[in-house]
Amino acid sequence: MPRPDVHDGHRHLGTLPAHAYYGGPAVVPTVGARATIAELRADLDHEGTAAALVIPNYGVPDPAVPFGLNELCVEAAQRDDRILAGLWVSPRPADTEATDQALALAREPGVAALKLSFLPGGDVHDPACRDALDRIFAVAEAHDLVVHVHTSPGGPADIDRMGRLVEDYADRVAVHLVHLGGGVSGHIKLIGGRFFDWIAAGRRVYTDASWAIGFAPRWFAAEVARRGLGHDRLLFASDEPWSDYPGELSRLTAAIGDPELARRVLAENFQDLYLRRGSAPDPAAARSAAGSAAGPHAATTSDDRAK
Repeated sequence: MPRPDVHDGHRHLGTLPAHAYYGGPAVVPTVGARATIAELRADLDHEGTAAALVIPNYGVPDPAVPFGLNELCVEAAQRDDRILAGLWVSPRPADTEATDQALALAREPGVAALKLSFLPGGDVHDPACRDALDRIFAVAEAHDLVVHVHTSPGGPADIDRMGRLVEDYADRVAVHLVHLGGGVSGHIKLIGGRFFDWIAAGRRVYTDASWAIGFAPRWFAAEVARRGLGHDRLLFASDEPWSDYPGELSRLTAAIGDPELARRVLAENFQDLYLRRGSAPDPAAARSAAGSAAGPHAATTSDDRAK
């Protein structure tokens, strides 16, 4: 089956310091991490990747690391037309100042997404995080940005918790649930009905199959065919360097037998979400959100990875 030009729905830029994960010795597991824009561009050249959303690398319990990579991602997007930038933001009250600085970059050319994860701390049900979440999603709405949300089974990033963000915000902001809900439980909860129910209810919800367990992409494709919706909501993502581009691409293309669906997942859904955004952000809303962002105001754990 001919493969279309591949568009990468999320990958990471930047290196991480060694960390003693899970009580072990200090290690750097992401041996494929890229420290420079030149290295990233060389990877895109080698892969033949047509476009990629690039997000700060994260996975150690120091929020300064991903926050410190935001400007590098913006620079990458402004130096290469294939690259779009995602900005690291945080709902934790302790990260308010850093998040405000990140949100101030939302108007920069090439910025297309905001990325948040509750693994470093915070809780979607904690009222202390609500002001930050409202501010993050207000900026996303004003600048027509997609909000990427990490999902992993159990704990603060479980899909049962992250679904709250879809319910509260995805009527007006595109929400990308990274990793297809996270693990077996997340896959079953999403593909078994929840994801398609959100679509039918008008929620702007998207996902990718990075880190997905083998049955999930096949089942997703079968449900798309059976239900007649969802073909425009799944994106390919390499998640480099936490996963591997060749493996993710091979697994996803093997799971999708329909050439039309493959074309959508590997290219057109990315294009529709990021490259064909219909309406310009409302200037008044953008000014209001920017003003809110500028105003005053742990250890990482997971059952599947440090991220």
